[in-house]
Amino acid sequence: MAEALVNTFQPTVGQSHPIEKIILLPSGAGRYEVIVDGKLVYSKAATGVHTTNEHIIEEVRKRLK
Repeated sequence: MAEALVNTFQPTVGQSHPIEKIILLPSGAGRYEVIVDGKLVYSKAATGVHTTNEHIIEEVRKRLK
């Protein structure tokens, strides 16, 4: 997922990368959360569903606008 995010959101000429950092924290039972600017974008722990990279990318895109 981290690779998909970095590859999807590319910097524009003369700008830094739009994603400042990605932190991956291992968790039990395949749980993970995606947080952008301190706001929860997706939580597998909350939904119990493993989502797609495309879904996460779209949710991140909404937050970066």
